[in-house]
Amino acid sequence: MTSIGFQFEQDFIASLRCIPMVVRYKLDTAGVKLKLSHWHRFSQEERRQLAIASCEDDTAVQAYREQLQAMVVRYFGQPAKTLDVVENPPWLNEAVPTAVAQQAAAHHLAVPPERWRQLTPLQRFVLIKLSRAGHENINFVPAMEEFGLGDGSTEAG
Repeated sequence: MTSIGFQFEQDFIASLRCIPMVVRYKLDTAGVKLKLSHWHRFSQEERRQLAIASCEDDTAVQAYREQLQAMVVRYFGQPAKTLDVVENPPWLNEAVPTAVAQQAAAHHLAVPPERWRQLTPLQRFVLIKLSRAGHENINFVPAMEEFGLGDGSTEAG
């Protein structure tokens, strides 16, 4: 991962025109539904700060949520919608989610359970998000490769 995003996101990271996965992860962790229109109103520095800010423990998550909502209120006059924070999100589970395994298999790749357990929660989150049905998943294979799962040793039989 680069300082703000993953290698597979490099086509838009410099401009931060899209919400990088690291911010999406933090949004889910903090329970905030940020729209792309919100993101586009933030300054480059504000976007960068949201990407690098800590969101690891309860105190940091609360601070992140408050900072983000204050920014949204400043630009839009009302806070962003909130999301329920999942108690045990799938990216913290040790089992490979079915959607990730299916998306990998569709590309003749596999996610061995021992490798899944070695991924960071953020990497797992990325693969889960990139394997959702109904989404253009063009970054799934580049993400798999970046996370060390796209080489010949993980090819499905």
